[in-house]
Amino acid sequence: MMSFWKRATTGRRRWVTGLATVAVAATLSVTWMAAAAPTDRSETYRQLNLFGDVFERVRANYVDQIDVKDLIEAAINGMLTSLDPHSSYLNAESFQDMQVQTRGEFGGLGIEVTMEGGLIKVVSPIDGTPAFKAGLKPGDYISHIDGDAILGLTLSEAVDRMRGPVDSDITITIRRAGEEPFDVTLQRAVIKLRSVRSRVFDDVGYVRITTFNEQTGTSLETAMATLRDKLGSKGAGYVIDLRNNPGGLLTQAIAVSDAFLERGEIVSTRGRDPKDHTRANARPGDLAEGKPLVVLINGGSASASEIVAGALQDHNRAVVLGTRSFGKGSVQTVMQLRGHGAMRLTTARYYTPSGASIQAKGITPDIVVPLARIENLEPNGQRREADLRGALANPEGADADTGEAAQTEGANKSPANTDFQLARALDLLRGLHVFERRAEN
Repeated sequence: MMSFWKRATTGRRRWVTGLATVAVAATLSVTWMAAAAPTDRSETYRQLNLFGDVFERVRANYVDQIDVKDLIEAAINGMLTSLDPHSSYLNAESFQDMQVQTRGEFGGLGIEVTMEGGLIKVVSPIDGTPAFKAGLKPGDYISHIDGDAILGLTLSEAVDRMRGPVDSDITITIRRAGEEPFDVTLQRAVIKLRSVRSRVFDDVGYVRITTFNEQTGTSLETAMATLRDKLGSKGAGYVIDLRNNPGGLLTQAIAVSDAFLERGEIVSTRGRDPKDHTRANARPGDLAEGKPLVVLINGGSASASEIVAGALQDHNRAVVLGTRSFGKGSVQTVMQLRGHGAMRLTTARYYTPSGASIQAKGITPDIVVPLARIENLEPNGQRREADLRGALANPEGADADTGEAAQTEGANKSPANTDFQLARALDLLRGLHVFERRAEN
Protein backbone atom coordinates (compact mmCIF):
# COMPACT_ATOMS: atom_id res chain seq x y z
CA MET A 1 0.00 0.00 0.00
CA MET A 2 1.16 3.38 -0.55
CA SER A 3 -0.36 6.70 -0.36
CA PHE A 4 0.39 10.33 0.46
CA TRP A 5 -1.14 13.74 -0.17
CA LYS A 6 0.34 15.65 -3.04
CA ARG A 7 -0.72 19.03 -4.41
CA ALA A 8 -1.47 18.66 -8.11
CA THR A 9 -0.71 21.36 -10.67
CA THR A 10 -4.43 21.73 -11.32
CA GLY A 11 -5.08 22.64 -7.71
CA ARG A 12 -6.77 19.32 -7.00
CA ARG A 13 -5.41 16.91 -4.46
CA ARG A 14 -4.00 13.56 -5.45
CA TRP A 15 -3.56 10.60 -3.21
CA VAL A 16 -0.82 8.18 -4.08
CA THR A 17 -1.85 4.62 -3.46
CA GLY A 18 -1.53 1.10 -4.69
CA LEU A 19 -2.62 -2.52 -4.40
CA ALA A 20 -6.33 -3.15 -4.33
CA THR A 21 -8.95 -2.06 -1.88
CA VAL A 22 -9.47 -4.49 0.83
CA ALA A 23 -12.39 -6.16 2.36
CA VAL A 24 -12.14 -3.75 5.14
CA ALA A 25 -8.71 -2.60 4.52
CA ALA A 26 -6.96 -1.45 1.44
CA THR A 27 -3.62 -2.33 0.02
CA LEU A 28 -2.00 0.84 -1.07
CA SER A 29 1.01 1.31 -3.27
CA VAL A 30 3.31 3.62 -5.15
CA THR A 31 1.74 6.14 -7.42
CA TRP A 32 1.63 9.33 -9.40
CA MET A 33 -0.19 10.94 -12.29
CA ALA A 34 0.76 10.35 -15.90
CA ALA A 35 -0.23 12.84 -18.59
CA ALA A 36 -2.96 11.83 -20.97
CA ALA A 37 -2.00 11.43 -24.60
CA PRO A 38 -3.88 13.57 -27.10
CA THR A 39 -6.56 11.72 -29.08
CA ASP A 40 -8.62 12.51 -32.13
CA ARG A 41 -11.31 14.79 -30.75
CA SER A 42 -13.98 13.94 -33.28
CA GLU A 43 -13.65 10.24 -32.51
CA THR A 44 -13.70 10.97 -28.79
CA TYR A 45 -16.89 13.01 -29.10
CA ARG A 46 -18.46 10.28 -31.23
CA GLN A 47 -17.78 7.70 -28.56
CA LEU A 48 -19.09 10.02 -25.83
CA ASN A 49 -22.27 10.50 -27.83
CA LEU A 50 -22.56 6.72 -28.05
CA PHE A 51 -22.23 6.50 -24.26
CA GLY A 52 -24.88 9.17 -23.81
CA ASP A 53 -27.25 7.36 -26.18
CA VAL A 54 -26.81 4.04 -24.33
CA PHE A 55 -27.27 5.76 -20.98
CA GLU A 56 -30.53 7.39 -22.04
CA ARG A 57 -31.91 4.15 -23.47
CA VAL A 58 -31.07 2.27 -20.26
CA ARG A 59 -32.56 4.98 -18.08
CA ALA A 60 -35.77 5.13 -20.14
CA ASN A 61 -36.34 1.49 -21.06
CA TYR A 62 -34.82 -0.75 -18.39
CA VAL A 63 -37.41 -3.06 -16.85
CA ASP A 64 -37.00 -1.58 -13.36
CA GLN A 65 -36.65 1.97 -12.10
CA ILE A 66 -32.95 2.76 -11.72
CA ASP A 67 -30.96 5.24 -9.69
CA VAL A 68 -29.13 7.52 -12.13
CA LYS A 69 -26.31 8.15 -9.64
CA ASP A 70 -25.69 4.42 -9.19
CA LEU A 71 -25.75 3.89 -12.95
CA ILE A 72 -23.16 6.61 -13.59
CA GLU A 73 -20.90 5.34 -10.81
CA ALA A 74 -21.15 1.80 -12.16
CA ALA A 75 -20.22 3.05 -15.64
CA ILE A 76 -17.21 4.92 -14.29
CA ASN A 77 -16.08 1.94 -12.24
CA GLY A 78 -16.56 -0.38 -15.20
CA MET A 79 -14.35 1.84 -17.32
CA LEU A 80 -11.59 1.84 -14.70
CA THR A 81 -11.73 -1.82 -13.74
CA SER A 82 -11.49 -2.81 -17.41
CA LEU A 83 -7.96 -1.37 -17.44
CA ASP A 84 -6.33 -3.53 -14.76
CA PRO A 85 -7.16 -5.11 -11.36
CA HIS A 86 -6.02 -2.05 -9.38
CA SER A 87 -7.80 0.84 -11.10
CA SER A 88 -11.24 1.60 -9.67
CA TYR A 89 -13.74 4.25 -8.63
CA LEU A 90 -14.08 5.18 -4.96
CA ASN A 91 -17.34 6.77 -3.91
CA ALA A 92 -17.22 9.38 -1.17
CA GLU A 93 -17.67 6.78 1.59
CA SER A 94 -14.97 4.45 0.23
CA PHE A 95 -12.56 7.33 -0.23
CA GLN A 96 -13.10 8.45 3.35
CA ASP A 97 -12.50 4.89 4.57
CA MET A 98 -9.22 4.76 2.68
CA GLN A 99 -8.04 7.99 4.28
CA VAL A 100 -8.84 6.60 7.72
CA GLN A 101 -7.01 3.35 6.98
CA THR A 102 -3.75 5.07 6.18
CA ARG A 103 -3.86 6.65 9.62
CA GLY A 104 -3.65 3.16 11.09
CA GLU A 105 -7.24 2.58 12.27
CA PHE A 106 -10.30 1.40 10.36
CA GLY A 107 -13.37 -0.78 10.67
CA GLY A 108 -13.73 -4.21 9.06
CA LEU A 109 -12.28 -7.71 8.95
CA GLY A 110 -8.59 -6.96 8.51
CA ILE A 111 -8.05 -8.53 5.08
CA GLU A 112 -5.96 -7.10 2.28
CA VAL A 113 -7.50 -8.26 -1.01
CA THR A 114 -7.44 -7.96 -4.78
CA MET A 115 -9.68 -9.25 -7.57
CA GLU A 116 -8.68 -12.30 -9.62
CA GLY A 117 -10.78 -14.45 -11.93
CA GLY A 118 -13.98 -12.83 -10.77
CA LEU A 119 -13.29 -13.78 -7.14
CA ILE A 120 -11.78 -11.89 -4.22
CA LYS A 121 -8.22 -13.08 -3.56
CA VAL A 122 -6.72 -12.66 -0.11
CA VAL A 123 -3.34 -10.97 -0.34
CA SER A 124 -2.81 -11.06 3.38
CA PRO A 125 -4.69 -11.13 6.68
CA ILE A 126 -3.47 -8.43 9.06
CA ASP A 127 -1.94 -9.61 12.32
CA GLY A 128 -4.31 -9.74 15.27
CA THR A 129 -7.48 -9.00 13.27
CA PRO A 130 -10.63 -11.16 12.95
CA ALA A 131 -9.40 -12.47 9.59
CA PHE A 132 -6.03 -13.43 11.07
CA LYS A 133 -7.59 -15.16 14.10
CA ALA A 134 -9.96 -17.09 11.83
CA GLY A 135 -7.00 -18.59 9.97
CA LEU A 136 -7.42 -16.95 6.55
CA LYS A 137 -4.29 -17.35 4.43
CA PRO A 138 -2.65 -15.51 1.50
CA GLY A 139 -3.93 -17.04 -1.71
CA ASP A 140 -7.38 -17.92 -0.33
CA TYR A 141 -10.30 -16.98 -2.57
CA ILE A 142 -13.60 -15.60 -1.31
CA SER A 143 -16.44 -16.84 -3.52
CA HIS A 144 -19.55 -15.94 -1.45
CA ILE A 145 -20.54 -13.34 1.13
CA ASP A 146 -23.39 -14.36 3.39
CA GLY A 147 -24.35 -16.98 0.81
CA ASP A 148 -24.41 -14.57 -2.15
CA ALA A 149 -21.95 -15.23 -4.99
CA ILE A 150 -19.24 -12.61 -5.61
CA LEU A 151 -18.96 -13.47 -9.30
CA GLY A 152 -20.18 -10.48 -11.29
CA LEU A 153 -19.41 -7.91 -8.58
CA THR A 154 -16.64 -5.34 -8.84
CA LEU A 155 -13.95 -5.25 -6.17
CA SER A 156 -15.49 -2.12 -4.64
CA GLU A 157 -18.95 -3.70 -4.52
CA ALA A 158 -17.61 -6.83 -2.84
CA VAL A 159 -15.67 -4.74 -0.34
CA ASP A 160 -18.78 -2.72 0.46
CA ARG A 161 -20.66 -5.93 1.24
CA MET A 162 -17.93 -7.01 3.63
CA ARG A 163 -18.20 -3.75 5.53
CA GLY A 164 -20.80 -3.28 8.22
CA PRO A 165 -21.42 -2.32 11.83
CA VAL A 166 -18.75 -3.21 14.37
CA ASP A 167 -19.56 -6.49 16.22
CA SER A 168 -21.88 -7.67 13.44
CA ASP A 169 -21.30 -11.12 11.93
CA ILE A 170 -20.46 -11.99 8.33
CA THR A 171 -20.05 -15.41 6.73
CA ILE A 172 -17.65 -15.79 3.81
CA THR A 173 -17.04 -18.87 1.67
CA ILE A 174 -13.38 -19.74 1.23
CA ARG A 175 -11.80 -21.66 -1.62
CA ARG A 176 -8.34 -22.93 -0.71
CA ALA A 177 -6.06 -25.02 -2.88
CA GLY A 178 -6.37 -28.72 -2.13
CA GLU A 179 -9.48 -28.32 0.04
CA GLU A 180 -13.21 -28.31 -0.40
CA PRO A 181 -14.88 -24.86 -0.12
CA PHE A 182 -15.77 -24.00 3.46
CA ASP A 183 -17.55 -21.20 5.32
CA VAL A 184 -15.95 -18.92 7.90
CA THR A 185 -18.03 -16.68 10.16
CA LEU A 186 -16.27 -13.51 11.31
CA GLN A 187 -17.26 -10.68 13.59
CA ARG A 188 -16.51 -7.22 12.23
CA ALA A 189 -14.28 -5.12 14.46
CA VAL A 190 -12.45 -1.82 14.66
CA ILE A 191 -9.03 -2.62 13.24
CA LYS A 192 -6.23 -0.78 15.02
CA LEU A 193 -2.96 -1.41 13.29
CA ARG A 194 0.19 -1.68 15.32
CA SER A 195 2.53 -1.68 12.37
CA VAL A 196 5.79 -2.53 14.18
CA ARG A 197 6.47 -5.21 16.79
CA SER A 198 9.85 -6.26 18.12
CA ARG A 199 11.55 -8.71 20.46
CA VAL A 200 14.94 -10.30 21.15
CA PHE A 201 15.85 -13.89 20.36
CA ASP A 202 18.98 -14.36 22.48
CA ASP A 203 21.55 -12.40 20.43
CA VAL A 204 19.32 -11.44 17.49
CA GLY A 205 16.92 -8.51 17.24
CA TYR A 206 13.59 -9.24 15.55
CA VAL A 207 11.33 -6.60 13.97
CA ARG A 208 7.93 -7.47 12.50
CA ILE A 209 6.41 -4.82 10.18
CA THR A 210 2.76 -5.66 9.46
CA THR A 211 1.87 -2.67 7.27
CA PHE A 212 3.21 0.72 6.21
CA ASN A 213 1.02 3.41 7.76
CA GLU A 214 1.77 6.91 9.03
CA GLN A 215 3.37 5.59 12.25
CA THR A 216 5.66 2.95 10.75
CA GLY A 217 8.87 4.96 10.34
CA THR A 218 8.71 6.46 13.82
CA SER A 219 7.74 3.12 15.37
CA LEU A 220 10.69 1.43 13.66
CA GLU A 221 13.12 3.99 15.09
CA THR A 222 11.74 3.40 18.59
CA ALA A 223 11.86 -0.40 18.21
CA MET A 224 15.44 -0.38 16.90
CA ALA A 225 16.61 1.87 19.75
CA THR A 226 15.09 -0.54 22.27
CA LEU A 227 16.68 -3.56 20.57
CA ARG A 228 20.12 -1.92 20.45
CA ASP A 229 19.90 -1.21 24.20
CA LYS A 230 18.92 -4.82 24.97
CA LEU A 231 21.49 -6.44 22.70
CA GLY A 232 24.42 -4.14 23.41
CA SER A 233 27.64 -5.20 21.72
CA LYS A 234 26.69 -8.91 21.64
CA GLY A 235 24.08 -8.52 18.92
CA ALA A 236 24.52 -10.85 15.94
CA GLY A 237 22.17 -8.88 13.68
CA TYR A 238 18.52 -8.22 12.95
CA VAL A 239 15.61 -9.98 11.26
CA ILE A 240 13.15 -7.71 9.44
CA ASP A 241 9.95 -9.73 8.98
CA LEU A 242 7.82 -8.51 6.03
CA ARG A 243 5.85 -11.73 5.54
CA ASN A 244 2.16 -11.15 4.79
CA ASN A 245 2.74 -7.40 4.76
CA PRO A 246 0.49 -6.09 1.97
CA GLY A 247 2.15 -2.69 1.67
CA GLY A 248 1.23 0.85 2.67
CA LEU A 249 2.44 4.39 2.31
CA LEU A 250 5.20 5.04 -0.20
CA THR A 251 6.80 7.58 2.08
CA GLN A 252 7.05 4.97 4.82
CA ALA A 253 8.49 2.31 2.50
CA ILE A 254 11.21 4.81 1.60
CA ALA A 255 11.74 5.69 5.28
CA VAL A 256 12.14 2.04 6.32
CA SER A 257 14.59 1.35 3.49
CA ASP A 258 16.51 4.55 4.30
CA ALA A 259 16.76 3.47 7.95
CA PHE A 260 19.27 0.75 6.95
CA LEU A 261 21.00 2.32 3.93
CA GLU A 262 23.80 4.88 4.01
CA ARG A 263 23.49 5.95 0.37
CA GLY A 264 22.14 5.05 -3.06
CA GLU A 265 18.79 4.79 -4.80
CA ILE A 266 15.83 3.25 -2.96
CA VAL A 267 13.15 3.14 -5.65
CA SER A 268 12.24 4.84 -8.92
CA THR A 269 8.95 5.20 -10.74
CA ARG A 270 8.38 5.59 -14.48
CA GLY A 271 5.19 6.64 -16.16
CA ARG A 272 4.18 7.60 -19.67
CA ASP A 273 5.39 11.16 -19.29
CA PRO A 274 9.18 11.44 -18.71
CA LYS A 275 8.54 14.52 -16.55
CA ASP A 276 6.83 12.28 -14.03
CA HIS A 277 9.81 10.00 -13.50
CA THR A 278 10.84 10.04 -9.84
CA ARG A 279 13.74 8.67 -7.82
CA ALA A 280 14.17 8.39 -4.04
CA ASN A 281 17.67 8.20 -2.53
CA ALA A 282 18.95 7.19 0.89
CA ARG A 283 20.51 9.57 3.37
CA PRO A 284 23.45 8.70 5.68
CA GLY A 285 22.56 6.77 8.81
CA ASP A 286 21.94 3.09 9.64
CA LEU A 287 19.73 2.13 12.57
CA ALA A 288 21.35 -1.33 12.62
CA GLU A 289 24.83 0.22 12.86
CA GLY A 290 26.19 -2.04 10.14
CA LYS A 291 24.99 -5.29 11.72
CA PRO A 292 23.86 -8.03 9.28
CA LEU A 293 20.21 -8.02 8.23
CA VAL A 294 17.91 -10.81 7.08
CA VAL A 295 14.62 -9.81 5.45
CA LEU A 296 11.81 -12.38 5.52
CA ILE A 297 9.25 -12.34 2.66
CA ASN A 298 6.56 -14.62 1.24
CA GLY A 299 3.69 -14.56 -1.25
CA GLY A 300 1.78 -12.15 1.00
CA SER A 301 4.55 -9.51 0.89
CA ALA A 302 3.36 -6.90 -1.59
CA SER A 303 3.85 -3.36 -2.83
CA ALA A 304 5.71 -1.32 -0.18
CA SER A 305 7.13 -4.54 1.29
CA GLU A 306 8.64 -5.38 -2.08
CA ILE A 307 10.19 -1.92 -2.35
CA VAL A 308 11.97 -2.41 0.98
CA ALA A 309 13.10 -5.96 0.22
CA GLY A 310 14.25 -5.00 -3.28
CA ALA A 311 16.20 -1.96 -2.10
CA LEU A 312 18.04 -3.80 0.68
CA GLN A 313 18.70 -6.76 -1.61
CA ASP A 314 20.04 -4.71 -4.52
CA HIS A 315 22.39 -2.79 -2.22
CA ASN A 316 23.64 -6.04 -0.64
CA ARG A 317 22.53 -4.67 2.71
CA ALA A 318 20.41 -7.68 3.60
CA VAL A 319 19.94 -11.33 2.77
CA VAL A 320 16.37 -11.88 1.60
CA LEU A 321 14.99 -15.22 2.79
CA GLY A 322 11.66 -16.99 2.33
CA THR A 323 9.53 -17.42 -0.80
CA ARG A 324 8.82 -15.19 -3.81
CA SER A 325 6.79 -12.07 -3.05
CA PHE A 326 3.40 -11.07 -4.48
CA GLY A 327 4.63 -9.09 -7.52
CA LYS A 328 2.74 -5.80 -7.17
CA GLY A 329 4.92 -3.44 -9.17
CA SER A 330 2.44 -0.97 -10.62
CA VAL A 331 1.78 2.53 -9.40
CA GLN A 332 -1.68 3.96 -8.75
CA THR A 333 -2.68 7.56 -8.16
CA VAL A 334 -5.85 8.23 -6.24
CA MET A 335 -7.24 11.50 -7.56
CA GLN A 336 -9.93 13.21 -5.59
CA LEU A 337 -13.03 14.11 -7.60
CA ARG A 338 -14.61 17.20 -6.11
CA GLY A 339 -17.78 16.15 -4.32
CA HIS A 340 -17.77 12.69 -5.88
CA GLY A 341 -15.19 10.61 -4.08
CA ALA A 342 -12.05 9.68 -6.00
CA MET A 343 -10.63 7.47 -8.73
CA ARG A 344 -7.69 5.10 -8.38
CA LEU A 345 -5.78 4.91 -11.68
CA THR A 346 -2.65 2.94 -12.57
CA THR A 347 -0.21 5.58 -13.78
CA ALA A 348 3.28 4.09 -13.57
CA ARG A 349 5.50 1.18 -12.62
CA TYR A 350 8.12 1.19 -9.92
CA TYR A 351 11.65 -0.23 -10.20
CA THR A 352 14.21 -1.49 -7.71
CA PRO A 353 17.66 0.18 -7.56
CA SER A 354 19.03 -2.31 -10.12
CA GLY A 355 16.38 -1.13 -12.59
CA ALA A 356 14.30 -4.31 -12.33
CA SER A 357 10.51 -4.28 -12.44
CA ILE A 358 8.90 -6.80 -10.13
CA GLN A 359 5.46 -6.50 -11.72
CA ALA A 360 3.91 -9.98 -11.89
CA LYS A 361 7.36 -11.39 -10.96
CA GLY A 362 7.91 -10.46 -7.35
CA ILE A 363 11.15 -10.42 -5.38
CA THR A 364 13.09 -13.68 -5.57
CA PRO A 365 14.75 -14.48 -2.22
CA ASP A 366 18.51 -14.95 -2.01
CA ILE A 367 17.76 -18.09 -0.02
CA VAL A 368 14.51 -19.87 -0.82
CA VAL A 369 12.98 -21.35 2.32
CA PRO A 370 9.43 -22.71 1.98
CA LEU A 371 6.94 -22.61 4.81
CA ALA A 372 7.36 -25.81 6.79
CA ARG A 373 6.55 -27.33 10.14
CA ILE A 374 9.30 -28.03 12.65
CA GLU A 375 9.06 -31.25 14.59
CA ASN A 376 11.47 -32.34 17.28
CA LEU A 377 12.53 -35.95 16.73
CA GLU A 378 13.38 -38.14 19.70
CA PRO A 379 16.78 -39.82 19.56
CA ASN A 380 15.10 -43.28 19.78
CA GLY A 381 17.62 -44.70 22.12
CA GLN A 382 20.63 -43.29 20.31
CA ARG A 383 23.75 -43.92 22.38
CA ARG A 384 26.67 -41.59 22.95
CA GLU A 385 30.22 -42.12 24.14
CA ALA A 386 29.23 -41.31 27.70
CA ASP A 387 26.71 -44.18 27.64
CA LEU A 388 29.35 -46.83 26.89
CA ARG A 389 30.52 -49.08 29.72
CA GLY A 390 33.96 -48.07 30.90
CA ALA A 391 34.01 -44.82 28.91
CA LEU A 392 36.80 -42.46 29.88
CA ALA A 393 35.73 -39.56 32.05
CA ASN A 394 36.16 -36.00 30.86
CA PRO A 395 39.12 -34.53 32.79
CA GLU A 396 37.22 -31.25 33.17
CA GLY A 397 34.32 -33.03 34.80
CA ALA A 398 31.67 -31.46 32.58
CA ASP A 399 28.16 -32.90 32.45
CA ALA A 400 27.45 -33.42 28.76
CA ASP A 401 23.68 -33.62 29.24
CA THR A 402 23.28 -30.34 31.07
CA GLY A 403 24.04 -28.04 28.15
CA GLU A 404 21.97 -30.02 25.65
CA ALA A 405 18.96 -30.18 27.96
CA ALA A 406 19.10 -26.45 28.57
CA GLN A 407 19.29 -25.74 24.85
CA THR A 408 16.30 -27.97 24.11
CA GLU A 409 14.21 -26.44 26.86
CA GLY A 410 14.99 -22.91 25.65
CA ALA A 411 14.21 -23.76 22.05
CA ASN A 412 10.84 -25.21 22.91
CA LYS A 413 9.79 -21.89 24.44
CA SER A 414 10.73 -19.86 21.36
CA PRO A 415 8.39 -19.09 18.40
CA ALA A 416 11.35 -19.94 16.20
CA ASN A 417 10.86 -23.53 17.28
CA THR A 418 7.76 -23.74 15.09
CA ASP A 419 8.54 -21.07 12.48
CA PHE A 420 10.93 -22.73 10.05
CA GLN A 421 11.66 -19.58 8.03
CA LEU A 422 12.42 -17.55 11.15
CA ALA A 423 14.57 -20.36 12.51
CA ARG A 424 16.64 -20.37 9.32
CA ALA A 425 17.05 -16.57 9.52
CA LEU A 426 18.26 -16.76 13.11
CA ASP A 427 20.68 -19.57 12.29
CA LEU A 428 22.08 -17.58 9.37
CA LEU A 429 22.76 -14.49 11.49
CA ARG A 430 24.30 -16.52 14.30
CA GLY A 431 26.51 -18.35 11.83
CA LEU A 432 27.75 -15.08 10.38
CA HIS A 433 28.35 -13.76 13.90
CA VAL A 434 30.40 -16.81 14.88
CA PHE A 435 32.45 -16.51 11.70
CA GLU A 436 33.13 -12.80 12.29
CA ARG A 437 34.24 -13.37 15.89
CA ARG A 438 36.60 -16.14 14.87
CA ALA A 439 38.03 -13.97 12.09
CA GLU A 440 38.76 -11.25 14.66
CA ASN A 441 40.70 -13.71 16.86
